[in-house]
Amino acid sequence: MFSIYGITGQVYSGTLETMNRVHAISKARASRPIAQDGDETGTEAMTSMAGRINEDAVRAYLAMLPQDIDRGPLYHAEQIMQHNVITVLADHNVAWAWRTLRDHRIHQAPVLNEVSQLVGIVSERDLLTAINIDAGQIVESLGRRVRDVMTTPVIAASPVTDIRRIASVMLDNGVDGAPITNDNGRLVGFISRSDILRAVVTDPPLSLWR
Repeated sequence: MFSIYGITGQVYSGTLETMNRVHAISKARASRPIAQDGDETGTEAMTSMAGRINEDAVRAYLAMLPQDIDRGPLYHAEQIMQHNVITVLADHNVAWAWRTLRDHRIHQAPVLNEVSQLVGIVSERDLLTAINIDAGQIVESLGRRVRDVMTTPVIAASPVTDIRRIASVMLDNGVDGAPITNDNGRLVGFISRSDILRAVVTDPPLSLWR
């Protein structure tokens, strides 16, 4: 289950499929390769042949696998999320927020309003649009607030969300983390790319791919 939070509060709650159909969230797309399948004359037959070869290869690989292979448990957000979440306030100045991220050695943080509601997420990259750093110290600041540079709306997930779906949202929307909120919309955790990668390399190694 996913939710979308903006500066006015929660604007969506539902499944990933419905969210993708209803809400147009800004997404980072990879560059389209030159001469993609079907772009040039004669590629249709080659594409069809490649598809048949790939299907044969997949069937051969599956036939080799043991039928009783134990792929382990499916991970949910609550199993791998960070419970002690470092947050910043929307009204904090960017210099203070940058020092908070630096002191806690993190690269992003959820943003809350004055009543502790999730309204966005801010990263080092966002903050560096308003400050200049030299040798790890702020040498110039434009005096802007976190609300001026943060990303909003922000997509959050519930604690029981499959982390494969969370990873899909991160990739599709070009973000490096996802806040985790409970049924009341309160922030209860955070999942970063590093958290998901740690889950991938934890035994059993195929837990995520059932």
